[in-house]
Amino acid sequence: QVLLVESGGGLVQPGGSLRLSCVASGRTFRNYAMGWFRQAPGKEREFVAAISWSGGITHYADSVKGRFTISRDNAANTAYLQMNSLKPEDTAVYYCAAAALGPGAARSEREYPYWGQGTQVTVSS
Repeated sequence: QVLLVESGGGLVQPGGSLRLSCVASGRTFRNYAMGWFRQAPGKEREFVAAISWSGGITHYADSVKGRFTISRDNAANTAYLQMNSLKPEDTAVYYCAAAALGPGAARSEREYPYWGQGTQVTVSS
């Protein structure tokens, strides 16, 4: 079992920045690929970014490429999502997820058995 706790969400103006954190416990963090997903009101949950256990492989949704950066600190059992140039359409509940995927990372939420409770990000003036 992997327990995931997100933090760092909040209210930010368009063009602003936030950094989300996801702290893992329960299993060896470095064995797991990590993903970030989001769900806006009335919409399905969608992929945002993913990173392999080593950090050597990353994937991004086209809508966030160039604005968001996923990273991880295996010594701190933490994954991060740095979000810059935020737009109102980035407003959503953001979830982190973990999966034992070997050397890779995945875009599909079906690959991830472990999920956090989510943190709200609201981009509004």
